[in-house]
Amino acid sequence: MGYISLILLILLGIVLMILDFLVIPGGVVAIIGVLCMIAGVVTAFVQFGTTVGFLTLVLTAILTIGFFWLMMRTKTWRKLQLKTQIDSKMNEVDESKLKEGMEGVAISRLAPTGTGLFGDAEAEVVSMQGFIDENSPIVIHKIEGSKIIVEVSHQN
Repeated sequence: MGYISLILLILLGIVLMILDFLVIPGGVVAIIGVLCMIAGVVTAFVQFGTTVGFLTLVLTAILTIGFFWLMMRTKTWRKLQLKTQIDSKMNEVDESKLKEGMEGVAISRLAPTGTGLFGDAEAEVVSMQGFIDENSPIVIHKIEGSKIIVEVSHQN
């Protein structure tokens, strides 16, 4: 394995780490990248001796830190960052439309979370009894903030 192979192995490791941070999150690709860089440095020690090994180690560290510093400095990270703010809540309970004791129907299967329809108001609800089939009559048992707890309605 020559110098060009070592350089390509180390550059592949750096590219894989950058891909992990920017495109393919999860850490697996970064681990493969780190292993490529380690393999390059170890190969440099084994094939070319201590001097070339330490030189490869230092240059690899400088290159890796330099790439990440450059990436942060040029605002590359911010260009790829999600900027959308999610400011909505699961349910914004309108007290005038939904009240405890109100009857409705499960418009999806509650397993134990699903969707219920109360008059003309549709809301995400949680069953206190486990599973409730679709189109079953339900009644609001309790409202805790944005969490609407329902049970099967026994009235016909």
